Amino acid sequence: MIKFEELIKSLILPLVAYPEDVEIIRINDDEENLEYQVKVNANDFGRVIGKDGFVAKAIRTILYAGASKEGKRIHLDINSK
Repeated sequence: MIKFEELIKSLILPLVAYPEDVEIIRINDDEENLEYQVKVNANDFGRVIGKDGFVAKAIRTILYAGASKEGKRIHLDINSK
């Protein structure tokens, strides 16, 4: 079983300058759907989203693949504090 909070943390932390400000909040965790919200420092928001959203899209793709393997769907929101 994949621990999605740890996976999200391992993908986000190398990108940020303020790792102590990263919050990962599980909003929904039922049988089929997972929903997480990541809050990062406002100065790190651009790093996590990336130019034209490519970094965020890559992070979501990795999460989608892991969730699909377990027969689940996952949604990830990325916000700044």
